[in-house]
Amino acid sequence: MKTNITLSAHSKRVSKITNAVACASALSLSSLALAHGDHDHDVNDVEITVTTLAEGLVHPWGMAFLPNGDLLVTERAGGIQRLSKDGKLSGRLKNVPEVVAQNQGGMLDITIDPNFATNNTIYFCYSKASEDEDKPGSSSSVAKATLSDKGLEDVKVIFSADSIVDNGFHFGCRLTFDAEQALYVAMGDRYKYMKEAQNTNNHFGKIVRINADGSVPKSNPFTTGDAPEVFSYGHRNVQGITIHPETGAVWAMEHGPKGGDEINILENGANYGWPSITYGIDYSGEIISDKTHMDGMKQPWVYWDPSIAPSGLTFYQGEMFKEWNGDVLVGSLKFTHLRRIDVENGQAGEQFEYLRENQARIRDVEVGPDGAIYLLTDAPNGKILKLTK
Repeated sequence: MKTNITLSAHSKRVSKITNAVACASALSLSSLALAHGDHDHDVNDVEITVTTLAEGLVHPWGMAFLPNGDLLVTERAGGIQRLSKDGKLSGRLKNVPEVVAQNQGGMLDITIDPNFATNNTIYFCYSKASEDEDKPGSSSSVAKATLSDKGLEDVKVIFSADSIVDNGFHFGCRLTFDAEQALYVAMGDRYKYMKEAQNTNNHFGKIVRINADGSVPKSNPFTTGDAPEVFSYGHRNVQGITIHPETGAVWAMEHGPKGGDEINILENGANYGWPSITYGIDYSGEIISDKTHMDGMKQPWVYWDPSIAPSGLTFYQGEMFKEWNGDVLVGSLKFTHLRRIDVENGQAGEQFEYLRENQARIRDVEVGPDGAIYLLTDAPNGKILKLTK
């Protein structure tokens, strides 16, 4: 099924964005202005074709391209499927571990090994049941497995967060490899345990860095503590993580409470402030912190107030939308659109919305090897969408 959408009719500037690197204050933009005018990234007159590649997925959550162009897709309810280049879904792969599909938990992100072409290894993050009878609940865990024609083989858990809680919220669970082939795993604060995000001796509200076998890199900042896997801390619920295509830096995006969603550029051992500083308030209206800045705590590259509930984070690199090369792409769950952030000289510029009229919660965003943009819609009848020019 194809739907043609004219960008000049549906791409809009977005109100109240913040470039915290430049000035740490909100910029007021017209919510009705069209994209970019005579800016070099102008796409006003370009039409995007939206093709539904697959549907019937149960809350699809993460995706990863294989070298041959096939696409692996997770379903939060507990499955992993493979979409072939010719558009056929495999059905749920065999030998996928059981998940605790409670609230936000389940089978979440997925990525492939940097050496997949020679080892056929994949990694996935999911909510795994506690094995401790005295500590019920689940936590974010990462497993690696060999992908075969029949399903998964040699499944092995290489990391399990110590943040075992029986509430089903704030798992994080996004994955990415850096140029040194270290694996970054995003953790959530598990909601009611937000204060633990400042404690570097556990995995609540952290981003951890491990080797492909689960061991700890020697250059991690807290190797003498109780949670040597921790790379950065002070996070709330990370829903996007990616590598900058030029600098190699790790970028992460997280949900704030009511306001204060943000994107951060990660540094080894850095503190990103939650909940000591925040640009949001509690859902009840109560103040979590009256501070947005504190010494020793990093400011976000950009933040959103009001929240957009961003999910999925990537940089555009390709020829199909070459006007957007280097720009940030994120999905919005709350406002049901694909969002592009214009990046100029490393700074966040204007932001633009696409596909909002589709009324689909965008859970993940990836750029395919063909330069097309791929989206997952978060629904009981979730879809894989392909955006082309």
